[in-house]
Amino acid sequence: MKPKHFSIVMGAIFILTGTLFSQDEKASAEYSYIGTNGCKKCHLKQYRSWEETKMAQAFDLLKPGERAEAKKSAGLDPEKDYTKDSECVPCHTTGYGKPGGFVSLEKTPELVGVGCEMCHGAGSEYTKEQYMHLKNKEYKLEEVVKVGLVSPVTGETCTSLCHNEKSPFFKKDQPFDFSQRKDEGTHEHFSLKYKHE
Repeated sequence: MKPKHFSIVMGAIFILTGTLFSQDEKASAEYSYIGTNGCKKCHLKQYRSWEETKMAQAFDLLKPGERAEAKKSAGLDPEKDYTKDSECVPCHTTGYGKPGGFVSLEKTPELVGVGCEMCHGAGSEYTKEQYMHLKNKEYKLEEVVKVGLVSPVTGETCTSLCHNEKSPFFKKDQPFDFSQRKDEGTHEHFSLKYKHE
């Protein structure tokens, strides 16, 4: 091979290899979902409160016959089974289509409903021993935020994922009211035993 062609081929290999490595690095930087049971170990009061919320039961709304009048008003077929509908499932499960996230009712039943990580971020990193863990009760909030914890949760957290114009229930004249919905739809907010400032 001529030196000029060799340089071109080697350059192309270098560019392709660099592109592949940078894609792998990006993929490894995306955190995986661990499920609400992973949060329950440390946040039992919040978990018990969450179990009773609309968020925990969100997947059930996709079943035939559930909230029939609301579905009709939104132009949906109230007798259709939406539990496998890729337009609906992302906002009624935890982590759909993402690493460790909901796949199906059969494969990942523990991820049905809007779990902790939908608001607080995928927990594969921030729940490790060196961060937010029973073995490290003195963790610093700043450190766990760096590895994926979403804090504070805001209205934008909710509307960037769901509660937006993609939803058939969205009404432009009635925007999502985070303060109201936080008080009526999420878990009870308990003070943490340890300071994490």
